[in-house]
Formats: sequence, structure tokens, C-alpha cells
Amino acid sequence: MALKATIFKAGLQIADLDRHYYADHALTLARHPSETDERLMVRLLAFALHADQALAFTRGLSTGDEPDLWQKDLSGAIQTWIELGQPDTRRMRNAAGRAERVFVYSYSGGSADIWWQQVRARVAGMHRLSVRNLSAQAVRELAGLVQRNMQLHCTIQDGQVWVADDRHTVQVPVVTWQA
Repeated sequence: MALKATIFKAGLQIADLDRHYYADHALTLARHPSETDERLMVRLLAFALHADQALAFTRGLSTGDEPDLWQKDLSGAIQTWIELGQPDTRRMRNAAGRAERVFVYSYSGGSADIWWQQVRARVAGMHRLSVRNLSAQAVRELAGLVQRNMQLHCTIQDGQVWVADDRHTVQVPVVTWQA
């Protein structure tokens, strides 16, 4: 019998002073059995960084032709495609051909650095692609905020990101490797 996804509920208050976006979101996240708490929280953080009423979580790990998050316009065209981890060059090129903007968030420390060294030259000409790296330590701290029912506050100002619950605040450095 196949393992089922675990459902998480997140009340997310976003104050993005850089984009002048202020909203509360009631989110439901399904965590695939093979997904870690770190990856779950990076998905939530990516949502906060790109928050919009049209931004949605996809079927994720179980579907190879969809990103982790995307935003579509009313015609169904993909405006924003968001990948997590270390996608291969072919996947990034395919995403850039399907979406107006593509964002990749890597988050696994040393292996992310090695991955970036291997793919950097091959994706340098992709103008729709933005690659960002998250501190592995900050992602581990974010994973410490995971609960089945979370109430989180995310503040974004001057490129700095803070995520907090009622117990802890985590500062998450976001380093842009390619804009």
C-alpha cells in the first residue's frame, strides 16, 4: 500500500515591504512521504517571496512536468515557475520556454555550491531564469518551525527575510546567484 501525503495547514501573514504586498494566506500543504521538513518550509518560503492571489502549489514531487509552485494568468499561460533544489539544465531550459519568469531556490549547502558550479555556464544566457541560494543553516532552523497547524509571520525588507512563529524568529539570507 502506498504511503499518503501528510497535510499541513499554515496561516501565513506576509509583510513584503519591498513589493508593498501585505496579506494573510490560509494555506494547505501536502507533504509527499519522501519530502523533508526542510523542503516543505522552503516551499512555504518561496510562496512568501512571490506571494500573489494567483500563486499556487502544484502536485510537486509526484509530477515531473510541473514545478513546485506556479502562477498562471487567466488564459492559463504560466507567468511564474518556481523550482526547489537542484534541477538539471534541461529542466530549467524547458521551464524558461514555458514561463515568463523562472525561479530556482537551492538550499542544501555544499552540494548546492557544487551543483551551481556545474550548471552556471550552461544557464548563463537564460534571461528568464533567476537562481537563488538559501543558507543551509537557516533552512534547518526553518524546519524547526514545522507543525501540522502553523501560524507564521514573514517579513521581507531590503532583501532580508524573517520568518517567525510565536516561539522563534528565523532570518533567512537569500543570495542571488543569477538574476
